[in-house]
Amino acid sequence: MNYNIPPKPAEIAENRILKAILDGSFPINSSLPGERELAAQIGVTRPTLREALQRLSRDGWLEIRQGKPTRVRDYWHEGNLGVLAVLAQSPHYQSPDFVAHLLEIRLLLAPTYTRQALVGSRDRVSALLRGSEKLEDSPSIFASYDWNLHHLLTQLAQNPVFILIINSFEKMYSVMGERYFSYEKCREHSRAFYADLLTCAEKGNIEAAEALTRETMQTSLDLWQRLGGGGK
Repeated sequence: MNYNIPPKPAEIAENRILKAILDGSFPINSSLPGERELAAQIGVTRPTLREALQRLSRDGWLEIRQGKPTRVRDYWHEGNLGVLAVLAQSPHYQSPDFVAHLLEIRLLLAPTYTRQALVGSRDRVSALLRGSEKLEDSPSIFASYDWNLHHLLTQLAQNPVFILIINSFEKMYSVMGERYFSYEKCREHSRAFYADLLTCAEKGNIEAAEALTRETMQTSLDLWQRLGGGGK
């Protein structure tokens, strides 16, 4: 049985502070208001606020300094994977440059996890790729299909870290994917990739699949930048 468990007060406080950091209400390197004032602003008790601040400090968002105001860290330079996961799950606060950075990471990772997936499970990859032949020409359909493909490839790869990484970006992948696939040129490019990758998988040409994926991920990055980073 599933229960909708309401968030704890500390989680509510944490999310409200995070939102204020991301929307610039608490800018990078600024000091948070005093404990009493901040607790009143957020609408929680001071013990609850302290718990939230400790969690945000642990995750790399804040620096708690004894006898001094709490500082908002420069999370782009002082953050960690926890910060990256939150940023990826908050696509509406990110610039097109952030998406380009993620595409650069995918360029580095996708050829490897594609090769590893095909080495052990090319039949499963082929089965999914055959579905691309009748893919509806819709941005949302393409975004969903592309996510499912890369998600499957990371699941079948020999390194479980790949799937942990891509899982962190699911929400951003959906939002930005629809923006990317709103361009007909991007849909055409990906449809050709799916067809060519299917050919490689069916022939067992692993090296060609790896090279094809690398070339396609680079072209995707180039297209995103050429088309104004998703701007209309």
